[in-house]
Amino acid sequence: MRSAEIRRMTDVEDRHWWFREKRNLLARELRRLGPPGRALDVGAAGGGNSRVLRDHGWETVVADLSETAVAIARDRGFDAVHADARDLPWAAGTFDVVTAFEILEHIEEDDQAAAEMFRVLGPGGTLLCTVPADMRLWSAHDVAVNHVRRYDRAGLTRVIEGAGFVIDALWSWNVLLRPVVALHRRRSTGSDIDEPPPALINACLSGILVAERHLPVKSLNGVSLILRAHRP
Repeated sequence: MRSAEIRRMTDVEDRHWWFREKRNLLARELRRLGPPGRALDVGAAGGGNSRVLRDHGWETVVADLSETAVAIARDRGFDAVHADARDLPWAAGTFDVVTAFEILEHIEEDDQAAAEMFRVLGPGGTLLCTVPADMRLWSAHDVAVNHVRRYDRAGLTRVIEGAGFVIDALWSWNVLLRPVVALHRRRSTGSDIDEPPPALINACLSGILVAERHLPVKSLNGVSLILRAHRP
């Protein structure tokens, strides 16, 4: 992701409906895991998700290929390292949790990145991963933010299991808003990372995603895929 996109994302993420619900999703998953330990946030950008890890008691390390992202994360008080997800500079078994939110789709050799995440996790460690779903949603937004692909369930499963992980859960997210997103993406000419919509619309979109938490829609097609896996 370009430096300008990273800075824009950092500026809007605390107010934008999409980023806020992603943070809530991460928090819910962390509460499943028991006592906190060491966490690595791969491709963390400015550390928005890293703050959720830290707030839940995890000793958090930030890794990103962008020097801009590393600088922002350091300004936020993180141990941030310039690192390639395909060649992580930590010993095997260093971490208890690895998060990779919207990362694999940027990497041509996504199998190498998944293998590195597996390597740096200790036995029983957890991977939390999100990716954009469905090549039918491919648009100018994906081009603008340097995506290589969007995933279906079979493709993501192949990459994650191929690295050695056992998948515990795989589900769709942002299902209810998929028709709206699909229509918007057909008309888009660039990145969707922008200022939040007006307050009322922002609140309504947030409310739809909150409602989705409680509805039986996780097996339907969505805008993203969420995965939880562990190293056996």
